[in-house]
Amino acid sequence: MLSGLVVDYAGVLTDPDAADLFTTIDRLRERGVRTALLSNAAGGGTAKARLGRWFDALVFSGEVGHAKPSPQVYLLTADRLGLPATACVFVDDSRRNVDGAVEAGMVGVHHTSVPATLTELAALFPA
Repeated sequence: MLSGLVVDYAGVLTDPDAADLFTTIDRLRERGVRTALLSNAAGGGTAKARLGRWFDALVFSGEVGHAKPSPQVYLLTADRLGLPATACVFVDDSRRNVDGAVEAGMVGVHHTSVPATLTELAALFPA
C-alpha cells in the first residue's frame, strides 16, 4: 500500500499552478500519507521555514551527501519518512530522476503539468 509521497522542488513545486499540488499534499497528509521534499539543492536555507508545514521530512542533497538520481538518496528519504521505498511515490520533472527513484523501489511520476500529476496522484492515492 502506498503511504508516502516524495516531491521535487524546482520544476514541480515551482510550477505556476503549484497551489493545487500544495492543496493535494495537505489532503493526503490529513489522510495519513507521509510526505517529503527531496531536492538536489546544496541546503535548505529559507526553504525549510517556508515549506516545512507541508512535509514530514526535507532532504537536500548537499546536506546528505547523495544526489538524485542515486538510489541512496531515495532510500534515505524513505527511511526519514519511516517507510520502505516501495511504499513511496516520487514526483519530479526530470525523467532521469524518476528513473532513479523507480530503481530504488519507488513508484515514479514524471511531472509534465500540474493537472497530469494530480491525475496520477488521484489514481495512486484513491480516496
